[in-house]
Amino acid sequence: MLIAAIAPTTNTDPWRWQPHPEVWMLVIGLVAAFIYAVRVLGPQVAPEGKVISRKQISLFVLMISLLWLASDWPMHDIAEEYLYSVHMVQHMVLSYFIPPLALLATPEWLFRLLIGEGRVYKVVRFLTRPAVAAIAFNGVVLITHIPQVVNRSAAGGPLHYSIHVLVVTVGLMFWMGICSPAREFQLSYGGKMIYLFSTSLIPTIPAGWLTFAEGAVYKHYDTNVRVWGMSVLSDQQAAGGIMKLGGSQFMWVLIIFIFSRRFMRGFYKQQSYAHDSTMPDNEIVGTDQPLMYSEVEKAFERVKPPVED
Repeated sequence: MLIAAIAPTTNTDPWRWQPHPEVWMLVIGLVAAFIYAVRVLGPQVAPEGKVISRKQISLFVLMISLLWLASDWPMHDIAEEYLYSVHMVQHMVLSYFIPPLALLATPEWLFRLLIGEGRVYKVVRFLTRPAVAAIAFNGVVLITHIPQVVNRSAAGGPLHYSIHVLVVTVGLMFWMGICSPAREFQLSYGGKMIYLFSTSLIPTIPAGWLTFAEGAVYKHYDTNVRVWGMSVLSDQQAAGGIMKLGGSQFMWVLIIFIFSRRFMRGFYKQQSYAHDSTMPDNEIVGTDQPLMYSEVEKAFERVKPPVED
């Protein structure tokens, strides 16, 4: 009776292994392209032989790892068939973490090589303008929470992967103003904070809607197979909390970080009363050379002793 009550598209074993060769091909292709660019193109194009830093390599490895984790088994399958909260985590990774990591991991010479200086550059410049990127990013956030869109995309097929591509694309557009490899694409410190603040307000709309909904918002996830024993309402409330914390709070953490870098750099050092352990010779004798004892003796010899009355 239990099996008969379950929708035919839902398997009773949520942890069954499901291969995703398209994801493996994507990951292998990105890694191969990155290695080719760094090993073959970099030495020919990079200025002064500065091809890539260790930090950028580490960020690329982290980005690829998150992409694989969010797109492959088991997260992808649990998010697609059983829990909307896991689906929310998946989309958060694809929109809030992978795009900025990809930009930070890309050397400037490689970025300029990809976009060139002609029509592609102009298109990228237009799409990454703050107003255009913010509207596109927030618009996709709202659209991807419409019940009809979620129910149809979660059923699998080209629509599901197309939405993932769209989420990553608008994520790259949005984060370009924050951490673009090319400086002219980035906003000023104040502009970055305003940009992030305005975007931090949008996730609260679907987050509040999911948190306070009394029934199942997405029929696709209203199934008798409950992973970890989470009910439909608990799953939706968890998804709302994840979006609130992962979206708005993440933006505020970045705002505080940017504010600290801009206005608090060197503040504690300037306010410290601790003296430097080195002797400021240049302030005493007008030179950067160490003050020798013999020089002190000569200085005392040139000074006449005080005349006694």
